[in-house]
Amino acid sequence: MLACRLVLVIAIAASATPALGQALLKPAGARPTLEEVRKGMGVPSAGDLRGQQDAIGYASKPEQMAKVWELSSLPPAPESFGARPAPGVVGLIAPHDDYVYAARVDRQVLPLVTARIVVMVGVFHGYRRFGAHDQLIFDDYRAWRSPDGEIVISSLREELLAKLPKDEVAQDDASHDSEHSLEALAYWLKHQRPDVEIVPILVPTSSFARFSSMAAHLGAALAASLQRRGLALGKDVAIVISSDGTHYGTDFKYTPFGEGGVVPFQKAVEQDRAMLKGPLAGPVSADKARAFFAATVNPERPDEYRMPWCGRFSVPFGLLLLGETAKALGLPSPKGIPVALGTSVGTPELRVRDLGLGPTAPANLYHFVTHPGVAFVAGSSKR
Repeated sequence: MLACRLVLVIAIAASATPALGQALLKPAGARPTLEEVRKGMGVPSAGDLRGQQDAIGYASKPEQMAKVWELSSLPPAPESFGARPAPGVVGLIAPHDDYVYAARVDRQVLPLVTARIVVMVGVFHGYRRFGAHDQLIFDDYRAWRSPDGEIVISSLREELLAKLPKDEVAQDDASHDSEHSLEALAYWLKHQRPDVEIVPILVPTSSFARFSSMAAHLGAALAASLQRRGLALGKDVAIVISSDGTHYGTDFKYTPFGEGGVVPFQKAVEQDRAMLKGPLAGPVSADKARAFFAATVNPERPDEYRMPWCGRFSVPFGLLLLGETAKALGLPSPKGIPVALGTSVGTPELRVRDLGLGPTAPANLYHFVTHPGVAFVAGSSKR
């Protein structure tokens, strides 16, 4: 849960000039320096290799990752929504909570990605500290470390950056070093496919209109690169979206059903179940992305929560990106299939504390987080 629990793989500028687009990453206050950020990392970045922000909630050693992989497949399983789609999906929504809490849901959905290249759309919890908004934030690393070795950054990143409007993108390693939402999922992808390559992207605050514009540009650029390289969406390239669900409790300033206990827990889970079956299910569309956005934030003031989902920005942008990429490729809109829904208190903690892994925040009926798992499959041309 980390920052998102206690507050929880591109930033958006109003300017049309590259210089001002970069300047928007610099708030009036003291923006954390790269050195300051790295001092707080579990494994600091060095040179062209990104380190690891969270080495407590996530595995940092191969034996830890292997044990998480093994135990997360054992009962009790999270809530299921029926048969899972076949591996080879075009996209996913998966949680980034501590492995002791969220691993069972991650194990249900992340193995459905079999593509070698994964575009990762991440939460940027600390966007306010960095003054980030209205752009998409890429990193500039050659590779990311993981428990199972280096994860190569795909050369697709440079192709995309070259094609995108300069005011819609930034490259900022300090932002990526400060964030944990993508490393949680990247380590799973590396464990299940050693040759995986990633394109990590962080999504800070923006208006829905700006998200729509950026998704259209990135979707068109991604489609052009896939066509030039002879790659297929799903088979060769997938889009993975990072998001935890509702954060419930007084610590999160969210108690619409009461401060906590069994009944508020049940109502909060039912509310998120409706999200998975509603705007996150069926053919992806701008209307569904907008509905999710409006359910989780005030559309007029996106910094204001309505429902504290970490993915209040990554999910609507990711949905739009999936739809725009398919559209640019001449394909039907992908279809969302709810796969699993877990919570930090719904199943026993994964038994890995003896290996040095553990929670970064408490989990109880007065302080819990939900874990959504949704797969997106290629759309059907049938009406």
